[in-house]
Amino acid sequence: MEVRHLHKSFDDTPVLNDLSFAIQRGEVVVILGPSGCGKSTLLRCINGLEPIQSGEILLNGQSIINGKTNWSQIRQKIGMVFQSYDLFPHMTVLENILLGPLKVQKRSRQEAASAAERLLERVGLLEKKNAYPRQLSGGQKQRVAIVRALIMEPEIMMFDEVTAALDPEMVREVLDVILELARGGMTMLIVTHEMQFARAIADRIMFLDAGEIQEISAPDVFFQNPQTERARRFLSTFQFSKS
Repeated sequence: MEVRHLHKSFDDTPVLNDLSFAIQRGEVVVILGPSGCGKSTLLRCINGLEPIQSGEILLNGQSIINGKTNWSQIRQKIGMVFQSYDLFPHMTVLENILLGPLKVQKRSRQEAASAAERLLERVGLLEKKNAYPRQLSGGQKQRVAIVRALIMEPEIMMFDEVTAALDPEMVREVLDVILELARGGMTMLIVTHEMQFARAIADRIMFLDAGEIQEISAPDVFFQNPQTERARRFLSTFQFSKS
């Protein structure tokens, strides 16, 4: 995927200013930056949830920003998991997961259910397939949300602060799932404030501030020797080892 000269404003207020970057197949790019710098807005623009004022977004060399874009098809290729789980409370875990493949992709129930069970087993939740969201912990709900995105077989997965709403003891179980996806070669774009996690999972760190890319570098370079004063000030607010 490639983003070229992306501009996004809310009314007359610029939010993203001339952003350009590319993600290679199998690469994990982590977006860091202070609150309000445009991280989540960027993901929402890529997924068609926010209109942009100018620029291009290309998937496999083809622009997905035009009047003919079928966002239902694009979102099958670019999966997204949010802070909020947005599970339907009246549906079981399995029913929540099957909604997309059955209604959007028109897959057979038998095939989709088999795929859903394999994914649930992968994230350690197969025994919860008939449970309702109210019977799950926050971490379990977020893992179900990840499975719901994965069952659509996306080419890229985007994660927007997926641990922000979780109690600290539930964060690890969700991050472990994302780490396992990275080891399996999934292409990912991740917004997080979990610095140690970012350093462990990223192939590259993209640091945003005031809607602009301040620097893009390997995680060891970013955390040990950031190239901009703004990044150094940002990192100084976190307590972590540089070794």
